[in-house]
Amino acid sequence: MKQHLLRAATAAALAFLLQPVQAMDHSAHVAPAAKAAGQAMSEGTIRKLDLSAGKVSIAHGEIANLKMPPMTMTFSAGDPAMLKGFKEGDKVRFRAAEVGGKLTVVGIEAAK
Repeated sequence: MKQHLLRAATAAALAFLLQPVQAMDHSAHVAPAAKAAGQAMSEGTIRKLDLSAGKVSIAHGEIANLKMPPMTMTFSAGDPAMLKGFKEGDKVRFRAAEVGGKLTVVGIEAAK
C-alpha cells in the first residue's frame, strides 16, 4: 500500500513537472493534481526562503494529509520556480506531499 502511494505521488509530481512552462503568476501556483483532487491546503508563514536550493521553511498549522502537527520545517519545492515572488514573512496556503522520500511543496499561493 505504501509503495502504491509513493508511486502515485511520484507520478503526480512528474506529471506536474513535465507540464509546459507558461507565463503565470507564481504567487498563486497550485499543482493541477492538488486542485483536481480537491485536496486541502495547509496554512503557514514563510520563515526562510532559499531560491537557489529550491527550499522553503514554513511555520505551519496541521498538515492533515501528512498527519503532521503544527511546527516549522523546511520543504523542497516540487518546482523551484513556484517560490519566485514570495518573501520571508509572507502568509501562504500550500500543499505538501512526500515525493521520492522528501517532504515537498507541490503547490503554493498567497493567503487571502
